[in-house]
Amino acid sequence: MTVISSNLGYPRLGEKREWKKTLEHYWAGKIDEPEFHAETKALRLANLKKEQAAGLDLIPVADNSDYDHVLDTIAAFGIVPERYGSFHKRLTLDEYYAIARGTKNAVASEMTKWFNINYHYIVPEYDQPHFELLDNRWLRFYNEAKTELGIDGKPVILGPISLLKLGKRNGDYLDADAVDELLPQLLPLYEQVFTELAQAGVKWVQVDEPTLVKVATAAEVKPYETALNALRKAAPSINIELQTYFDSIDPYEAVTKLPVQAIGLDFVHDNGENLQHVLKDGFPSDKVLAAGIIDGHNIWTSNFADKLALIKNLQGVVDNNHLWLQPANSLLHVPITTKNETKIDPVLLGGLAFADEKLHELTILTKAANEGKQAVSEEFTKNAAALKALNESEHRNNAEVRAAEANLANETFERHSAFPTRIALQHKKLQLPLLPTTSIGSFPQSKLVRSKRAAWRKGNITDAEYEDFIKSEIKRWIGIQEDLGLDVLVHGEFERTDMVEYFGQKLTGFYATQNGWVQSYGSRGVRPPVIFGDVAYTKPITVKESVYAQSLTDKPVKGMLTAPLTIINWSFVRDDISKAQVQNQIALALRQEVINLEKAGIKIIQVDEPALREGLPLKKRNWKPYLDEAVYSFKITTTGVRDDTQIHTHMCYSDFEDIIDTISALDADVISIETSRSHGEIISSFEKTHYDKEIGLGVYDIHSPRVPSVEEIQANIERALRVIDVHQFWINPDCGLKTRQERETLAALKNMIAARDNVRASLAEPTK
Repeated sequence: MTVISSNLGYPRLGEKREWKKTLEHYWAGKIDEPEFHAETKALRLANLKKEQAAGLDLIPVADNSDYDHVLDTIAAFGIVPERYGSFHKRLTLDEYYAIARGTKNAVASEMTKWFNINYHYIVPEYDQPHFELLDNRWLRFYNEAKTELGIDGKPVILGPISLLKLGKRNGDYLDADAVDELLPQLLPLYEQVFTELAQAGVKWVQVDEPTLVKVATAAEVKPYETALNALRKAAPSINIELQTYFDSIDPYEAVTKLPVQAIGLDFVHDNGENLQHVLKDGFPSDKVLAAGIIDGHNIWTSNFADKLALIKNLQGVVDNNHLWLQPANSLLHVPITTKNETKIDPVLLGGLAFADEKLHELTILTKAANEGKQAVSEEFTKNAAALKALNESEHRNNAEVRAAEANLANETFERHSAFPTRIALQHKKLQLPLLPTTSIGSFPQSKLVRSKRAAWRKGNITDAEYEDFIKSEIKRWIGIQEDLGLDVLVHGEFERTDMVEYFGQKLTGFYATQNGWVQSYGSRGVRPPVIFGDVAYTKPITVKESVYAQSLTDKPVKGMLTAPLTIINWSFVRDDISKAQVQNQIALALRQEVINLEKAGIKIIQVDEPALREGLPLKKRNWKPYLDEAVYSFKITTTGVRDDTQIHTHMCYSDFEDIIDTISALDADVISIETSRSHGEIISSFEKTHYDKEIGLGVYDIHSPRVPSVEEIQANIERALRVIDVHQFWINPDCGLKTRQERETLAALKNMIAARDNVRASLAEPTK
């Protein structure tokens, strides 16, 4: 009897971001559709060869994507919103990308965060659903892997219940009644997919049902049971691995009774609850336990001794023939390989494991599970030495930082006066008009900006030449903003590659990877910084650029920072101390930057917290500590300024009612929220919820290249003003504009200003 190794999914980007470049070349018209498919196939097969070479027993197929795996499922099953047309055949690339990016006449489908991590998926729309199997992509990619590489793969498919629950109808996520109504229409398509897979000889199918971790009662498991029974009946020869991840299973008994041959449980992000269930309640002897023991959402080397102890615990309940070892979730969410990190401190390198290294860990631990630790003793010795060196390094033991942390208990972090007093002083100081209009922060990072940065990093231009170039871009865009008629300006963030990575490069305790790219959405790749040591502030980070921008205009220029929780949520965070402890270290460092910006004459400081909602624990019972810590760290950062300094923050789309008390408790003077991608339904929440501070709801979607009309933006403004007082309301795009082209950015901003002017004229109010 043998324990086997399995994977759940592999990163798409490519070691050198080949996937990203292929997508963008196609969008730019540099390659045609056949060239696109040839290039993506080559990368797809290269990824499979890696998994094959790693010695995995079960290799996933159809985990690849041309944009997003939820969009792939939407396109395969014909769940295409009517505004894009009517389709009865496999979508072309242009038709597929229209859903994600919009067209001239049709807005893009909503995009939101995948559970509580920094990956975005396209939200299915079920307002007028049409279900038709247009493409059995799972069969195509299974056959490709088998024919080209001899891999008898495990097709990965998003399960029918999660596909429904992750979608919306009339602006709301589907409730139980809607799922019950639509499932009979959707299920026959899944049955057809499974029937065709069975005919091709597929042995295992991985059915991802991640929404199971949000199910609270046994009764809520019923739709999953209905769907799985139908799939078993349609294709009895196929073995189903029911895969969950990101948290524990609450109705454990009901889930483990489901009609499947294997159940994937997360033993990393489960707070110990899945393990508790297995040890206390046992596990069905006729099912495989697919044990997620490797962290697929962080980049630290596994502690082999701890992992082997976990495996031994599981082996006490499950015989070897019914035990798989695998990552806790798809490796999509980590970088590909550490081999390209050529400039890193060897001590830190020894503590890192990206996707390829995690596959190696799986094979080592699988061998140890089967043959004993002595069979891989050299690997265990090396692992222990690497972790010891990292944990004992001076970077993880900064006495000054630890002393500042200890002193937190002796301090209170509140603004001097309550909001009504502050805002009156700010209005007097700033003298802004009604409906003040601004942008969120960044402006397009043109090809020239990126090439200058690359040249500077390579030493082809001097520091002074690079700084002069950045200043010239700031000056140009200050002029553009004044010409457009914005009221509060920004310097544009041309010096920043990423809103988190940049701060990581300026604070101690961070490592900026060379090639640690992960997919955020579409072709957008980010390099999350690695927080490996104690975090400390050494010198001003943003003051120079902000002060220079302010010197060019009489209008206020916002200082722009990223808040502690977002830095935490969009970084790979050390795992030897609590996240809350790291978060407060970052807050103490950023507090100094906020104070220095105010001392330098900056009147408005925006401390962005776009990831606050996305990082919420998936189970509501775990929310309070997370939200309390979010408020605490934000206040550490922002409360060292005078009452007449205005603090802004920005958040990406959230279910506003869920966290209204937390948002208010942050005590920011102005908040902007990304809303237009969700077609504005968040606005309706203000009919139910009173918000007492100033607020900007994004009036157009920046994630799409589409330029909205004046009328469309004006309608969004007017809709918001039906429920929000005009004296509270700010006008801004949904988010930063870094990823957009300059032409489309200017066109959209001109339309935004024209819409604002129309609304101002209709109001005919005096200045604010």
